Amino acid sequence: MMRHELLEHAFVEHIPEKVEPGILYVSMEYGTAAHSCCCGCGEEVVTPFTPTDWKMIFDGETVSLNPSIGNWTLDCRSHYVIKRGRVIEAGPWTDEQVAAERLRDQKAKARHYGTSMQSDVDVIAHEPTAVDQETHSLIGRLWQRLSWFTRK
Repeated sequence: MMRHELLEHAFVEHIPEKVEPGILYVSMEYGTAAHSCCCGCGEEVVTPFTPTDWKMIFDGETVSLNPSIGNWTLDCRSHYVIKRGRVIEAGPWTDEQVAAERLRDQKAKARHYGTSMQSDVDVIAHEPTAVDQETHSLIGRLWQRLSWFTRK
């Protein structure tokens, strides 16, 4: 069950160091959004806007993010969609589904950016490390996410 079923949006230049629950912070300058996980666990969720990551739609009143947000590396493993400011809970995924999506995502990035792709085994075997779990700052998580996608 989602603790937050509605998200207000706030267009900001910089994502605040502490994100408040129930607010989706959108930084067009840095092409990213961040919010406190909608399940209520308190973890910060970062969604970068790129051709192969998330897309943000602002209709003049509300914000939507596509695709869904799957917090597979968080303890809560929450999964939801943000559509017109509403949080819609999505079903849980198995580890196999998560691995298949990570592989599909990496292939899409390799096609789009014209880079070589690490072996399928490396992608499927990627599990969060102690470093992954201890990275709490927004910059650290962004850097971690970008470096994971650009490994060769």
